[in-house]
Amino acid sequence: MSEAKAIRVMVVDDHDMLREGLAAFLRTFPDLELVGQASSAQEAIDLCGQVAPDVVLMDLVMPEMDGISATRTIHQRHPGIRIIALTSFGEEEMVRAELQAGAIGYLLKNVTATELAQAIRAAHAGRPSLAAEAAQALIGAATQPRPPGYDLTEREREVLTLIVAGLSNPDMAERLQVSRFTIKNHVSSILSKLGVASRTEAATLALKHNLVRLD
Repeated sequence: MSEAKAIRVMVVDDHDMLREGLAAFLRTFPDLELVGQASSAQEAIDLCGQVAPDVVLMDLVMPEMDGISATRTIHQRHPGIRIIALTSFGEEEMVRAELQAGAIGYLLKNVTATELAQAIRAAHAGRPSLAAEAAQALIGAATQPRPPGYDLTEREREVLTLIVAGLSNPDMAERLQVSRFTIKNHVSSILSKLGVASRTEAATLALKHNLVRLD
């Protein structure tokens, strides 16, 4: 019976000492093999095509290009590579962005060696791993009510600004150089998203919650 192949791991971090520490950690587990180290996001992208790791441990905060962008690119080019974020930051926005970019795991750098090894094995098997702090951030965000206007598009915010300024639909169409029908659709969408029934209510809500900037 043949021996199982070691999981090929690549480490990405712009701090030399941390990379060396992770390299030393990997050598203590016979089923894990270090196949590459990258000190930047771009180097990580290039190296993935050369060494074909099974799992990448990805730092998120790096100069020039961040780890989220690198994760997205690697995931698009090599969907079979599993990526685990290994970072000091557990804020909801960063957790969500990294998972949406294609990461299968999100761990903080205070993780124990045993937990990290288990996460690498889980990722290789297609199972997600999430630090308790990261999970709590996502749960907290899900249970908090969204602020009014959070889902308005940039164009809808422009139209809302003009509503607050008192412009009519024809005036807005001329100002934004679009059709009146387009403006009508934008206004309807704005009222729906804000949960109001009239332009006056939309303007009042926009001013109350600082949804627009009036120069």
